[in-house]
Amino acid sequence: MNRLCAGVRYLITDRNGGVSGDRFTSLNLGLAVGDDPAAVTANRKLVAARCELQAGEVAWMQQVHGTDVRYAARGGQQDGSCDAMFTDVPGLALAVQVADCVPVLVADPQARLAGAAHAGRVGMAAGVVPALVTAMTAAGGRPERMHAMIGPAICGRCYEVPEQMRAQVTALIPEAGCTTSAGSPGLDIVAGVTAHLGAAGVASVRSDGRCTRESPALYSYRRDGTTGRFAGLVWLEP
Repeated sequence: MNRLCAGVRYLITDRNGGVSGDRFTSLNLGLAVGDDPAAVTANRKLVAARCELQAGEVAWMQQVHGTDVRYAARGGQQDGSCDAMFTDVPGLALAVQVADCVPVLVADPQARLAGAAHAGRVGMAAGVVPALVTAMTAAGGRPERMHAMIGPAICGRCYEVPEQMRAQVTALIPEAGCTTSAGSPGLDIVAGVTAHLGAAGVASVRSDGRCTRESPALYSYRRDGTTGRFAGLVWLEP
C-alpha cells in the first residue's frame, strides 16, 4: 500500500501472488477474460486483504471504454457499466482493471473524495478523466486540491497505431501523438491523460512510469493477447 495524499491510500497490483493458472498466472482480477471465475474471486479477496479490507469493501466496475462516471456506495460491483467512479465512503476501495490501458486514481483529501478511472485510447480521447474530475468537483471537490496517480500503461514507444488513428486522437489531444521505437505512428496514452489532468486544474500528478508491454510482472494485452488484468485501487482511510 502507498499513500496518495493525507488520509488516502492506493495500491497497484501486479500478476504475482494469486491462484490463477496457465496464461493468467497468477493474480488475475478480470472476470471477463476467460479465467476460472472461482480463481478470480479468490484473487479479489486476496487483494482486498492486502488493502486490509473485506471483499465487499472493494467496488469493481463493468468497464466498457466509455465516459460514464458513477458514485460508488458499499456493495461491491457497481450496477451498470461505467469507466469511472468516485466515493466519499471511508474504507471503500475503488478498483480499475487494466492490461495496457491507464488506471487513474484521484483524491481530494479535504473534501474526502476518492475516484478512479479506466482510460484506454477510446476513453482517454473521449474525456473519461475530465469527466471524473468534473463529477468529483460537483460533489464538493476542487481540482487544485486534488492529487492524481497515473498507473502503469503501455508506453508511446510500444503503442503502434495506424496513422489515421493517431491523427484522429491527436486532433483532440495533441499531447498524445508520438512515434514508436520502430519509427511508426504511435500514441502515448499517459501523456494524453497527463494533459487532461493539467487542463482540468489538477496540480499534483504522479506517474508510475512502468510500461505494461515492457514489464513481465504486469499483464499486457498487446504483448500476450489473451491475458489477465491487474488493478489500481484507491480508498479513503476510515
